[in-house]
Amino acid sequence: MKVLIADAINEKGIENLKEVADVVVNTSITPDELADTIHEYNGIVVRSRTKLTADIIEKADNLQIIARAGVGVDNIDLNAATEKGIMVVNSPESTSVTVAEHTMGLILSMARKISIADKSVKEGKWEKKKFMGVELRNKTLGVIGMGRIGSQVVNRCKAFGMDAMAYDPYLPEEVAKQMCVDLTDLETVLKNADFITIHVPLTPETKHSISTEQFEIMKDTAFIVNCARGGIIDEKALYDALVNDKIGGAALDVYEEEPPAEDSKLFELDNIVLTPHIAASTKEAQRDAAIIVADEIIDLANGNTPKNVLNLPRIDKNTYNELSPYMELCEKLGCFVSQGINGKLKEIEIIYSGELSEIDNLEILSRTVIQGAVNPFLSSPVNAVNAALVAKDRGISITEGRKNNSKGYESLIKVIAKSENETFTAEGTQLHESRILKVNDYWVDVIPKGHMFIAKYEDVPGSIGKIGTKLGEHNVNIGIMQVGRDEKGGRAIMVLTLDKEVPKEVISEIQALDNVYEATGIEL
Repeated sequence: MKVLIADAINEKGIENLKEVADVVVNTSITPDELADTIHEYNGIVVRSRTKLTADIIEKADNLQIIARAGVGVDNIDLNAATEKGIMVVNSPESTSVTVAEHTMGLILSMARKISIADKSVKEGKWEKKKFMGVELRNKTLGVIGMGRIGSQVVNRCKAFGMDAMAYDPYLPEEVAKQMCVDLTDLETVLKNADFITIHVPLTPETKHSISTEQFEIMKDTAFIVNCARGGIIDEKALYDALVNDKIGGAALDVYEEEPPAEDSKLFELDNIVLTPHIAASTKEAQRDAAIIVADEIIDLANGNTPKNVLNLPRIDKNTYNELSPYMELCEKLGCFVSQGINGKLKEIEIIYSGELSEIDNLEILSRTVIQGAVNPFLSSPVNAVNAALVAKDRGISITEGRKNNSKGYESLIKVIAKSENETFTAEGTQLHESRILKVNDYWVDVIPKGHMFIAKYEDVPGSIGKIGTKLGEHNVNIGIMQVGRDEKGGRAIMVLTLDKEVPKEVISEIQALDNVYEATGIEL
């Protein structure tokens, strides 16, 4: 293989690659130079500087693998790479320990007031009584999101003699028990934890998920850390909680605006520790990233499958063209049912009908359904290649079936989600755009997009009006409404597309209405 190192990486990764490949290091290559020479290479290693656009990838006739030494792949056109049959890999595990250790540093800094004590001593003061701290021993750690990093934080806090509880909708009970972690709901974590650490992605669901209401639930001695994404914590509510002693302290490595405004009120406080988004910045993490992506290329050179493939596997162009229109639908169906079901997702069944049922290999579509189902709840993005493994690790079983009858449509895809509490289904097709035709076997015909809302209710006069009125009271405008029912006066379902997200408290108010037995907000 011939491999281009287009951005600076640790020398150890380059050394390892040279054992199997002809390595060219050109870390100052320009976009024009890259476009002119990309066809010469079988592999390329980048970080964030080099942009692999669709135009450049189109010229990469011999490229087999793009390796990103890091996590984010915003500088790589994944769709173009997929269509070209080029694997894209990254090194997500390279930063897990580094971010976990930074989280521990912030926890210790808060508990022992290290940063403000340091500042005081350097100012020539000796204020021992002012910096009375607390031990971590026998305290309770609350983890929001038990992925790679959250699990690493738990391991380290156990060494300090801490107990641990976690909120993670997709973590299997058996995995939590193996780690000696009490798996529970978010409110219980917030209410009982002495130290809270966040490790979830920033999504419409998680944005400002820690705000005034949550700070009111927390102990007035509790500390909270965010090394995940800015915006999960409502910074205005955080400031109010810190000023009014609603919580003991906070530590942030990420912010709603980066860098924060120079006049940020958070800068005025002594009970908060702030670092400039450096949780993943260590020499070891950069070294590990280089080694990991080098190993991925080495695996490919040796005829093995790389572990961290981010895009779809190789498929012939004709099959890809036939299936690609349904990929968005599959992701939307998965995302829709996983948010719409009550309880922890245990099983997903995917049924293909019509022309799709005659195609031999539909694995790509099934993986895309799973991708959509698990992504809303995980901190690290899941893709169509690793989705099945992620689902397996989370205790979600996957089955696939086929039927000839497509009810007059060319093809239909039905996704059945099952939890401990219920079964929730959505069935759709592709008609110039993705459409969900049925929800729980009620005909609705909606476009799965943006802010959505589902209400299940008794089909009696006034039910629809009460729901609409309640949304109107909170300035939530309805764009499209579709309703379905089984019989007059029986049970019915309403699916709405809205102009903005429905606040959680509004959903609770709607659920409390007479004749409404379930209400759910969905973000697509």
